[in-house]
Amino acid sequence: MFGFRKTLDIITLFHKASSPASVRVSNLLKQASTSAQTNAVNDASARRDPFELNITEDAPTLDQVETILQYVGQNGASQVVKGARDDKDALRKFKENKENLLRPLTVDWSNGKAIAGDNESEILKLLNAQK
Repeated sequence: MFGFRKTLDIITLFHKASSPASVRVSNLLKQASTSAQTNAVNDASARRDPFELNITEDAPTLDQVETILQYVGQNGASQVVKGARDDKDALRKFKENKENLLRPLTVDWSNGKAIAGDNESEILKLLNAQK
């Protein structure tokens, strides 16, 4: 009778407009979002469900950084925060200066994944990996 709609996955890009790499990732994510929206309307078997895309130049909160560090795993701290040796060091460096966050940083909050940098194939894998 009544169907419940699945909430959209949330993808956030922590962006730096002055970075060519970040601009490339922003464009890639916008294209993927548009494609997912279009395919959802035209093709029920589309590879990627539509998602909510947030592109922000604001730094993440400390809680968000902690979560992102969990997403990237044991050895991922240096990919997220400049010069970090481990999660604890990453949090300390981020607290000292939010500009230590390496951008672009793409986060799929719904599926617990994060990709630092502009590796297009990794970002596309992140986008196409659904629950």
